[in-house]
Amino acid sequence: MEARQHTLSRPMSLSGVGVHTGAEVTVTLRAGPADSGVVFIRTDIQDRDNRLPATGEAVVQTRLGTVLGNAAGVTLSTVEHLMAALNALAIDNAIVEVDGPEMPIMEGSSQPFVELLDRAGREWQDAPRRYIEIIEPVEAVEGEARATLTPAPRFEVAFEIEFKSAAIGRQSVDLAIDEASFRAEIAACRTFGFAHEVEVLRKMGLARGGSLENALVYDGDVLLNPEGQSRADEPVRHKVLDAIGDLYLLGAPLLGRYEGFRAGHGVNNALIRALLSRPEAWRTRVFDEAGGA
Repeated sequence: MEARQHTLSRPMSLSGVGVHTGAEVTVTLRAGPADSGVVFIRTDIQDRDNRLPATGEAVVQTRLGTVLGNAAGVTLSTVEHLMAALNALAIDNAIVEVDGPEMPIMEGSSQPFVELLDRAGREWQDAPRRYIEIIEPVEAVEGEARATLTPAPRFEVAFEIEFKSAAIGRQSVDLAIDEASFRAEIAACRTFGFAHEVEVLRKMGLARGGSLENALVYDGDVLLNPEGQSRADEPVRHKVLDAIGDLYLLGAPLLGRYEGFRAGHGVNNALIRALLSRPEAWRTRVFDEAGGA
C-alpha cells in the first residue's frame, strides 16, 4: 500500500469532443495541494462559483454518465473515465481545468487519460495516504441492478452484465485492481451503447459527438464497429472501469470488494451515499513506508 499522497509533477493538457454537445473541449491537469482531493474547475464560467469537488455528494445526475454539480448550478458531465485513471494511478490530489460542460469522450475509455497522466508524471507529497477500509457489507439496489461493498484486504471489482443482444449476452469479470491490472485489463475498454438509443438521444439534442470512433455501438445482435471489440468481454470490462471511476468519488482509495450486477452510475452513487451514511461500516487506514498499518 502507498504510504504517502501523490499529485502531478507538471501541467498537461488534451483536447477532444464532448459526446453530447459535439463541441471541442480542452482539459488541463495541474498539481493539487496535499489533502485537497480532485477538484474540477469550469474555466469557461467566470461569473459564479466554478469549482466542482469530486465527491459522491456532488453528483447531481447519473443517467448518461456521472455529472457533478455545485450550489451555483454549474455542472460537469462524464467525469468517470478520468476519475478511473486517477484512482488506478494513485493520484490523490489534482486540479482539473475544463473549458466546457462535459469532459471529452476521446475514444471512449480511460486510456487517453492514463497516457496524459504518464506524461504529467507523479510526485510524492508529505502527507499520509488515507484508505477507506470496508468492515461491514453495504448494498444499493435499484430494480434488477445492485451493487455491494464487502470487506477485502485489497481493492477488488467483480461485475456481471446481461443483455438480450447476442453480441454481448451475459458477461462477467472478477479482478484485483491495482495500477498494473488496470493498465493491462481495463484502461482501454470502451464505452458501449445501442443504435436505437443513439437515435433517441440525438432527437433530444444529445449524443452529437457520439460516433463509432468513441464507442462500441450495437444494432440488435450486430456490432457496427468495423474494427470489432478489443476483447470478447470488452463491455463488462468497461463497466468495471466506470465503477472504479465512480468509487473514487469517495475521496480515497478503497480496501474492499465491489460487486455489481447490471449496475450503472446511479446504483454506484447510491452505494457511495449508503456507505457514507453508515460510519460503522468503514474506517480510515494509513500505512507506513514498509506497507504496515
